Amino acid sequence: MEIRYHGHSCVQLTAGGRSIVIDPFLSGNPLAATTPDEIKVDFVLLTHAHQDHILDAYPIAKANEATIVATFELAAYMEFQGAKTLAMNIGGRVNLGFAEVQMTHAFHSSGIVLQEQGQIIYGGMPAGFLIRWNGLTMYHSGDTGLFSDMKMLGELYDIDVAFLPIGDLFTMGPEDAAIAARWLNAKAVVPLHFDTFPPIRQDTAAFAAKLESMGIRGIAMKPGERHQIG
Repeated sequence: MEIRYHGHSCVQLTAGGRSIVIDPFLSGNPLAATTPDEIKVDFVLLTHAHQDHILDAYPIAKANEATIVATFELAAYMEFQGAKTLAMNIGGRVNLGFAEVQMTHAFHSSGIVLQEQGQIIYGGMPAGFLIRWNGLTMYHSGDTGLFSDMKMLGELYDIDVAFLPIGDLFTMGPEDAAIAARWLNAKAVVPLHFDTFPPIRQDTAAFAAKLESMGIRGIAMKPGERHQIG
């Protein structure tokens, strides 16, 4: 399984000629090393409706004839734009043919801001994803604060890799993310949602070292980097 980090919260998973991208935000990310037209995927997974998670979802889906997987409200919004969608909701599971995806809850907000109209469109509940593929279980928490049910996820699922935000201000910071990693019993953790903008700059090397001291593998990645697991 190849993990490719595209910056911010965007992660691409690829194995056996199939690929999934989560929360594509490339064209608006000053640190991105990849452009939307370079992304080749079968499915686009969206955790919530904020622009820094959905900006390039429709262009990527359209270019690849890929399906967008999101909560009912966000899937409907994407369908209105002309995308193929698969709506689901928290707790539900869906078989993508090569991987199983389960939607988990997250604690955040979710809305589409229309600046010119001075409006905000409700984007459904924020969520995370458990992805089971090639004998591996991967957890992308989406944007979230620390919550105690992460202990439950750690008890119920054998998580090989957890993708967790560490930026603080809008999500968990490094201290809470380290607690989350322990509660999840994750074998490895990839930090997300950092450095894109000045308010969320973090020392990812220090975070990875903290995880290592806890017996958890810390994988600090830069935009465009690839990593093999499994």
